[in-house]
Amino acid sequence: MTPSTTVHSPLRLYGRSGELAILETLLGKLRTGDGGALVLTAPPGLGRTALLRQAAAHYLRGHDGPVLYASAAPTEQRLPYSGLHALLCSAPGPLPLAPDTVLSSGITPGALLGLLRALGAEQPLLVCVDDAHLWDPDSRAALGFAARRLGAGSRVAVVIGAADETAFAGLPALRLGPLDDDAATALLDRLTDGAADVDPVVRSELLREAAGNPRLLAGLAGRLTPGQLAGRTALPYPLPGGESVLDAHAAHLDGLSCDTHTLLLLAAAAEEHEPDGAGSDAALLLRAGARAGLSASHLDRVLFAPAGSAGALQRAGSRVHFSHPLLRRAVLHRAPPGRRRAVHELLAGLLGGEPDRARLPALVQKACASTGPDAGLAEQLERAATAPRPHGERSAALARAAALSTDDALRAARFTAAAEQARLAGDTGRARAMLARVGPHLAEGAAPYVRGMLALRDGPAADAREALLAAAELLAPHDPRRTLDALFGAAEAAWAMGDAIAYLDAMNRVPVAAADRPTAQYRAGMCAVLAGHPDRGHALLRCCLDSAARAEDAGELLRAGACALVLGEVDAACRAGARALAVVRTRGPEALLPHALEQLAYAELRSGQHARARAHALEGLHAARRTGQRNSATHLHAVLALAASVEGPAEACAAHADAALTGAGPHGLAQAAMLATWAVARADLAAGRPGEAAARLGPLVRPGPGTGHFATRMLAVPCYVEAVVLSGRAHEAGGELAVAVQEFTLWTTRTTDPQVPAQLARCRALLAPAEEAAARYEEALAHHDRAGGDFERARTRLLQGQLLRRLRRTREARGPLRDALVAFERCSARAWAGRAAGELRAAGEAVDAPDRSGPGPLAALTPQQQRIARCVAEGATNREVAVRLSVSPRTVDHHLRNVFAALGVRSRTELARLLDRGGGARLQDRDEKKRADL
Repeated sequence: MTPSTTVHSPLRLYGRSGELAILETLLGKLRTGDGGALVLTAPPGLGRTALLRQAAAHYLRGHDGPVLYASAAPTEQRLPYSGLHALLCSAPGPLPLAPDTVLSSGITPGALLGLLRALGAEQPLLVCVDDAHLWDPDSRAALGFAARRLGAGSRVAVVIGAADETAFAGLPALRLGPLDDDAATALLDRLTDGAADVDPVVRSELLREAAGNPRLLAGLAGRLTPGQLAGRTALPYPLPGGESVLDAHAAHLDGLSCDTHTLLLLAAAAEEHEPDGAGSDAALLLRAGARAGLSASHLDRVLFAPAGSAGALQRAGSRVHFSHPLLRRAVLHRAPPGRRRAVHELLAGLLGGEPDRARLPALVQKACASTGPDAGLAEQLERAATAPRPHGERSAALARAAALSTDDALRAARFTAAAEQARLAGDTGRARAMLARVGPHLAEGAAPYVRGMLALRDGPAADAREALLAAAELLAPHDPRRTLDALFGAAEAAWAMGDAIAYLDAMNRVPVAAADRPTAQYRAGMCAVLAGHPDRGHALLRCCLDSAARAEDAGELLRAGACALVLGEVDAACRAGARALAVVRTRGPEALLPHALEQLAYAELRSGQHARARAHALEGLHAARRTGQRNSATHLHAVLALAASVEGPAEACAAHADAALTGAGPHGLAQAAMLATWAVARADLAAGRPGEAAARLGPLVRPGPGTGHFATRMLAVPCYVEAVVLSGRAHEAGGELAVAVQEFTLWTTRTTDPQVPAQLARCRALLAPAEEAAARYEEALAHHDRAGGDFERARTRLLQGQLLRRLRRTREARGPLRDALVAFERCSARAWAGRAAGELRAAGEAVDAPDRSGPGPLAALTPQQQRIARCVAEGATNREVAVRLSVSPRTVDHHLRNVFAALGVRSRTELARLLDRGGGARLQDRDEKKRADL
């Protein structure tokens, strides 16, 4: 038997490198004479057939042996042994057993196994069967029997493609998942020939609708015109092109009874008035099934037992869900139009008889039953889509109203309103999908407003600012509320960009006549502060903050929190943030939850409540991911990096900072980038790397454009001063250091942050001569006593102890260092506690060494020798080590000679390699685990 040449190499596969590697491993074993089996399972459209063809083509290209390849023919499913007949007919040469004999007389599983082994004895044989779940039962049973017995030395490999592994239990199975975003985007680029003019909103809608299904994505993209792809023409609703995938999903239900099909159709139709992913109400389905004439026993069997619907339905509490989203759409697609309308009318009748709260769902069901445009019903839907209905339900209703509208402008306005409600519900994908249905010439301000608000949370900040400024200009004549929101959104985007001039420009456009008193005070106060009139600005901001004591609106409370942060009243910022979060949790909108949590977490960081800030920031990060708000996620990563720079571990700080910087760069989020860099620098300080910290912080604290963020750069000055002094570079950075401290001194007079006076005194102590520094540290501690807060006070005590130890007053140094260690431990600042403990040991006091996950190569060294060895392994010179550890270079040289002798190394390079072997792998594993968790 000679190899077949009828299987052709398919086009490139996207996002399947892992699956292809598994198949190549199986084929590699086959080439060496070892057989095996693999079942590829996946719902329709995910590329199961493409993978099988790729494997067969790759095997044939290498001329490694013959291939038997067959696909199921559903029409032959009731014909015994038709599947095996088709498989044997694909053989490239004569067989010991004629295929027609198998069809007429059958073949036992043992005989099939013997036949395959005989064929493999000549050359290693690859057997590929696609859609094996659609084979006749006899062929499936025989193939499964043979595949389970092919192993080492059999020279036969079987790869089976099936919807699930039920019929082939006991065989290794690989289930294909949807394509990830990168792979789906790459596939869409290929499908559109890499066209640069594909509108981003259209691209987003195609990817969302396809949900990682490559066949569905190809179908959807192939049905759009160039104008629709470019965004010049509104997208149709719903999108066409998925019919073949839906038919394939529906085919799995063909064997179910008529009553079960009726109940599946009821379940699919009942989800039409629900938010995406909410499923349907089990109680409603029971009533609808009874009204449709289904027996109670049948309803119980299908709704409460997965086997009753062949796994199509799954129950979770009082909700019923389809096992796959496309399965629900397939049921609606396969049902005849008249039957589908009858089901919607039945549901509308049931819902219409309930209280007013069911009026909107009833209208949605009526809309689904409509045979064409209906202006009257569309108007009813629009009127009913108001509070207190959830934003997601309102979006669904407005989308139905738009589909029923006959007037183009009215249809565009309703799709825009549906997009805004979806945005408020936290469903950015649906919001963009609705915007894609709005024609480019029918916007009139509302659509650019929604686009800008979406970009504010999930796009380049500069784009969001420009879109919102343009929207405000269009909305100003007829919609003052949205005009205000658009201008405040543009100002927020400018703030995130670190552009004070752009922020002032947006705020100065706010029409005073349209704003209430607190809003006007907020606008005027922020403008005054940034224009260089802090006294007047602070007075206005304080009035705005006082007015918020009676506020119940989340937006007003968030603005009050911003006022408090600008004033430096961090406790008031925490209170306002907590109230804003409570309002968002109870009243919504869901889209505001990540921002509310971000602002509260940042206020808690400023007030020294690092653990609480971390908890709120983690919750905010999950909410940002759930609602598709990448900009908010970036800011929250920065907050988490700052929290980890205090609490540790260093790997978490680095991972969060990397995530923040990765997101900040493309979207121009200067504030997030600055906070993340500050966090890494603070972690460097905790780890005893002041040189690296100074290098990171220098650009952040300099005045002028292109440096640190205008609103937060002063916060990093104390760390910068500490890093420069501890690294021994105070003389080199004299001018820049003096300017930073001078600016910080001026800022101290303009903020009420209770920690700032203590930080200023600490900076002056670091820069003062030794005889003056002690008094400065005492001044700082007095400020700390009034302000409270363990962490900042502990940092001051640590530096005070370091100074005393450097002056050879080791006995006096132990008290401040001991206080610092206890305070760091009390506020869970583990990295800083380690630094304090090291200083305390160097001062001659016994301190328990931290757990380093095993003895390691330094276990035989003294604590001081360990610290010197680690610094040297990191590349520090003797002088740099001496500055870090507050000892003389001669002391470092003495200890280093003893380290070399104790460890048996002869150079700094050998020492670095030794430490890398001892601890590098462990640290790398821990770092990779932390990054995976993030």
